[in-house]
Amino acid sequence: MTYLYLVVAIVCEVVATSALKQADGFTRLWPSLVCIVGYSLAFYLLSIPIKTIPVGIVYAIWSGAGIVLIAAVGWFWYRQALDMPAIIGLSLIIAGVLIVNLFSNTVGH
Repeated sequence: MTYLYLVVAIVCEVVATSALKQADGFTRLWPSLVCIVGYSLAFYLLSIPIKTIPVGIVYAIWSGAGIVLIAAVGWFWYRQALDMPAIIGLSLIIAGVLIVNLFSNTVGH
């Protein structure tokens, strides 16, 4: 259940970050509200896994997954190109998150 909170926190953060571009410096109401609600939910939900999983591990997963997902949103939604170094870098982030989760004794499985 702890990881479910983390996944939902990641989704909320990605939705909020996606809306941030549309908020246009918080001058547009609805995208601004999506940002505020999304980030608020993301941080609240992020606080739950930190109770049982080390904060560094939770943050590594949250930030790594968020970076990769928001890059994918930028690519699909905003048509922002990703060159080969960006794809390699994002792949390394994914690999790092997987290594931490699958092989680290720090993560309580």
